[in-house]
Amino acid sequence: MKFLMLVCWDGERMNAAEEPAPGEREVEGFPWLDDLQARGMWVIGDQLAPPRRGKSVRMRDGKKLVTDGPFAETKEVVGGFDIIECGSLEEAVEIAAGHPIAEFGTIEVRPFWGQ
Repeated sequence: MKFLMLVCWDGERMNAAEEPAPGEREVEGFPWLDDLQARGMWVIGDQLAPPRRGKSVRMRDGKKLVTDGPFAETKEVVGGFDIIECGSLEEAVEIAAGHPIAEFGTIEVRPFWGQ
């Protein structure tokens, strides 16, 4: 079964972080990811740009409404994602609990439609 893990943490913290220039991303050790890759359970994932660079798009009465940033009524914002493949929701929850962001943020785990 495939699961999407939405990695959420503090939007202000993300906005304050300095972004690398395009193509100059630092690759550092990430034991949680290394373990999942070795077990063949990680499909894809990435960190997202800070909320300040995002746009929210809605269509209302045939009109496009675009606002700056993801203005959900919460302090936490989606900061990244991982797609994993494992045997059950319980196993996916255990994997999410080991994610480093779970120590101070939230990992939302959702199965793909129809799985």
